[in-house]
Amino acid sequence: MKNTRKLLVIAALLGATSMAQAATETAVFAGGCFWGVDAVFKHVKGVEAVVSGYAGGKTENPSYRAVNSGTTGHAESVMVKFNPEQVSYSTLLEVFFKVAHNPTELNRQGPDTGTQYRSAVFYRDAAQKKVIEDEIQVLTKAHTFAKPIVTEVAPLSKFYEAEDYHQNYLAGHLSQPYIVYNDLPKIEALKQQFPALYVK
Repeated sequence: MKNTRKLLVIAALLGATSMAQAATETAVFAGGCFWGVDAVFKHVKGVEAVVSGYAGGKTENPSYRAVNSGTTGHAESVMVKFNPEQVSYSTLLEVFFKVAHNPTELNRQGPDTGTQYRSAVFYRDAAQKKVIEDEIQVLTKAHTFAKPIVTEVAPLSKFYEAEDYHQNYLAGHLSQPYIVYNDLPKIEALKQQFPALYVK
């Protein structure tokens, strides 16, 4: 584990996206333990990279232990870098709401409880905010869920990369009971609900 984790600065957020980076966009989601959310998006066509980390709080350079205590304001989150020519932000949101987590659970996901496990989407600009709000409205009008969506919609200020051992965690722990019961079903749901998007 690194002694000091680097702060990931989103170039698009700062308006400093280079020509080489122009084809890639960034999304940040929080939906409970980041292991499963990370794994879901790693299997989505058009996603180029997924990083587990922390967002939404005020504590700088938080550790997993600090975030897990629920005192930092941060939520376990994932940063998704994607090619908008292959998958839209709206489609990623649909995967997030329908597969990656349960957006009707307040400050919890499955067996994990606390604000650090809240449902949230962190937008980097007004355009993303509108897409998020529109998607929630569509899902609400369609009565997609039996209960109201409680997902927090908030601006992204900073994203802190989690410790190395959390990165791509599911792939190295396929037989761990937590993964088997809570996260592998999400991968199967992605295959079933979004077959055209699923990649191995």
